[in-house]
Parts: sequence; C-alpha cells; structure tokens
Amino acid sequence: MDKSRPTIIETLDLKKVYGVGDTQVNALAGIDIKIVEGEFVAIMGPSGSGKSTLMNILACLDRPTEGKYILAGEDVSEYDRTELAYIRSRELGFIFQSYNLLPRLTALDNVMLPMMYQRENNVKVEERQGKAMAALQSVGLAERSHHVPN
Repeated sequence: MDKSRPTIIETLDLKKVYGVGDTQVNALAGIDIKIVEGEFVAIMGPSGSGKSTLMNILACLDRPTEGKYILAGEDVSEYDRTELAYIRSRELGFIFQSYNLLPRLTALDNVMLPMMYQRENNVKVEERQGKAMAALQSVGLAERSHHVPN
C-alpha cells in the first residue's frame, strides 16, 4: 500500500447485526480495511461470509450497527438515509453485476442518466452528452454509444 496516496475508504471495527434477541445474525464482526486512491481491491469469500453486507455499507446503501466507515476522510457511519443518498449521488459510482441498464435507452443515455438526478444539476444537455461520451470512450465503447443494451 502506498502511503503517499490519500485513503479513499477506511473501516474501523465495522459490525453489522441483523435481527434481535435470540435471532441475531452477525453479518460483519469487526472489519478493518483501508483502500487508497488508485488501488484495486477484490472482496472475496464463501456464500454467507458478509460480502454483500460489506458492499452495501461501502456503497452507502446501508449503515453499520457499530464501528466507523470513513469515505474520503468523512465519517459517514451514522448518516441518515437522506445524507447517504446525497453521498451516493456525488461521490460513488456503481457497476452492478446484473448491469441494471434501461433496455430502451442507448448506451449514451444510460451513462447520462445519473447526471440528470444530481440535485444541483445546472449542466446543459450538450455538456452531459460530452461527459458521457468521454466515459464511454475511456472504456472502449464510444462506437456503441447509440446501441441499446441488448
């Protein structure tokens, strides 16, 4: 790990418990991770080991029961749903296993879609198209920008 690069994701004694009383399930039991800018990380393990629970917390889709989650220097562990939604819209991007692309929209329109949901979106359509096309180009899909997901 390169200590000269900023820490993007850090968890400290992260825990997640589902259920109450005798039916409690410890999905995460004290996870400590540190991911620096530019680092590639794979989260692997057997079924039921807590991978999805951890990813939901890291994606700000859920909150830990205990511990801290620090995203880009900001402790988001106890943020409420509205605050987490704001963080998701400004700081995080998702690539879902099942893609979650809208079948009637072109690749360009699917990439532009999240920009339309930003609260302070004062960006003109032409600028959104330019940013989306640059993103498609960066992953080698510019020539397929007007194709639908199928």
